[in-house]
Amino acid sequence: MALDQSFVGRTYPPTAPYEVGREKIREFAEAVGDSNPAYVDPAAARALGYTDVIAPPTFVFSITFKAAGQVVQDPQLGLDYSRVVHGDQKFTYVRPVRAGDRLTVTSTIEGIKSLAGNDILDIRGEVHDEAGEHVVTAWTKLVARAAEEA
Repeated sequence: MALDQSFVGRTYPPTAPYEVGREKIREFAEAVGDSNPAYVDPAAARALGYTDVIAPPTFVFSITFKAAGQVVQDPQLGLDYSRVVHGDQKFTYVRPVRAGDRLTVTSTIEGIKSLAGNDILDIRGEVHDEAGEHVVTAWTKLVARAAEEA
């Protein structure tokens, strides 16, 4: 069953603040194999003009994808998450994520379409710091595969 088009434009409440820690940044950089010293060494980050270590560009996925959970778990939307695969991800940054940032995410359904029996859901996550400044926008595309015929 196709998802309801009337959900396009629906915005969900902001998440609770997520405090970005140096250790989380270091662990993430290590996990993705990125040895940029600005991710682990405060002096290297300061030499580049930052107040503390910065996060790799894809770090923010962990909080924006969690925030998108508000959308996928919305019982009114009716998405069968057992059939969902991650289709695409992109980010547009205003500034890098820094250690010490307290970030919130507000998720909005940007698009719903059906293609070959699959539902495609586009979610935009607006990430702001505790001062309300925009840090990054993340777009997540989820594909709910069509049910197999018996």
